[in-house]
Amino acid sequence: MTTNDIQRATIVASSPSSPARLHLAPVRAGQAVLDGGWWPRSWDPVAELPGLILALDARFGPIRQVLLNIDAWDCRFRRLAGARVVRMGWFTSVDPALLIATTERGDQLDLLVVPPGTAQAAARAAMARAADPADTTRAPAILATMPAALIVPPDDVTSASVWDNEGGHLAEARPPRPTGALSTAVRAEEPFVMSLLQTTIAIVIIAFGVVRLITTPRLEPVLAR
Repeated sequence: MTTNDIQRATIVASSPSSPARLHLAPVRAGQAVLDGGWWPRSWDPVAELPGLILALDARFGPIRQVLLNIDAWDCRFRRLAGARVVRMGWFTSVDPALLIATTERGDQLDLLVVPPGTAQAAARAAMARAADPADTTRAPAILATMPAALIVPPDDVTSASVWDNEGGHLAEARPPRPTGALSTAVRAEEPFVMSLLQTTIAIVIIAFGVVRLITTPRLEPVLAR
């Protein structure tokens, strides 16, 4: 199946092997920015969405549509078929830290998406903030406050393994997408760039001195005349 086929396809959802790692607000408050937080085990929407949709169905009623960021997830498709068909939308305008779900009644649910590689303590804290009706922090800002040290590398599953004891399931996750990764890489290259610049200046100075040594004897007879 080609990429275009997948993007147009209706994916048949399999039964989730474990419950969604989800923390929902106790009530839907008018001033609330988010309705809760979700911590998927991977960036695979086929594996992660069925469990989430089941949990949202049980709390808010049938989910009609789900909107996600177009670049954050491993694949895209048009519809997810389970007990019924849920339409999918993929947009660059939706932040990677956000999932938007619409119910059959037309209610909109906004969930924080915690990157799969996040350490358990940090993930739980972020979901708790997202589920607090009094906290008006938006999803990207919640993730931005988490220290980079709390992002666990994909091969480090120590903290995530606790979920196995709770009936969870470990799935291979892609590396998280920390906001400051690009700026960190640029800062790391600064010493090399400065060293290269200093070397270039030294070479130019030496070359200029050699040219003067070569041309000066030729100029002296002319000046003597």
